[in-house]
Amino acid sequence: MSYVIQHLKETAEIVAKLDPVAIEKGAQELVGVRNRGGRLFILGVGGSAANASHAVNDFRKIAGLEVYAPTDNVSELTARTNDDGWASVFVEWLRGSRLNAKDALLILSVGGGNLEKNVSPGFISAIQLAKQVGARVIGIVGKDGGYTATQADACVIIPTVNPNNITPHSEAFQAVVWHLWVSHPNVKVNQTKWESVVAAPTR
Repeated sequence: MSYVIQHLKETAEIVAKLDPVAIEKGAQELVGVRNRGGRLFILGVGGSAANASHAVNDFRKIAGLEVYAPTDNVSELTARTNDDGWASVFVEWLRGSRLNAKDALLILSVGGGNLEKNVSPGFISAIQLAKQVGARVIGIVGKDGGYTATQADACVIIPTVNPNNITPHSEAFQAVVWHLWVSHPNVKVNQTKWESVVAAPTR
C-alpha cells in the first residue's frame, strides 16, 4: 500500500499548491471567448488528446461554447502527419479553420513545448499563429509550463511534487481544472444531468 499512499499524498499536495488566481483568469478568458462569439480549439497529444476530446464535450454541452479538437478527426490528422509531417499538423489545421482574433487555443500538455529542445513543436507553431492573428491562448500544463507558460494569456501550471510522476499528475489535473472551469458559475450555462435529477420521494 506504500505507493498508493504516496500517490494520494502527492495528489493532495498538488491540490494545495494550485494557483487559484491562474485558474480564475482561465475561467474569465473562456467567458470572453463565448461573449465575443469565438471558438475554442483544444490541442493535446497522447493522453492529453483524449482529455481534449472529453473537454470538447464538456465545454460545448455545459458551457455553451463552440469547441473543437483537431485530434478528433483521425483521417485529417493522419493525412497531414503522413503528407506534411507532425510538426505542422496543428498550425495547418488552425489555418484551415480560419483561426481569428475572436478565438482561443487551450493547450493541454505535460511540458508545454520547448523551442530549444524541439519538444512538441506543434504546440509552438500553433501558439505563434494564435499570436499573429490575435487569438487568445490558455494552458493547463505540467513541469515549468514550457513555451505555453511564457506565451499564454492564462496558464495553469500543475505543480511538480515528484519528478517521477510528472506525466500522470499533469494529465490527471488537466481534468480537475477543466471540470472546475465548466462548473464555474461564470462559465457554466447548462445544468449537468445528474445534478438536475430530482430524486423521487421515498415512501
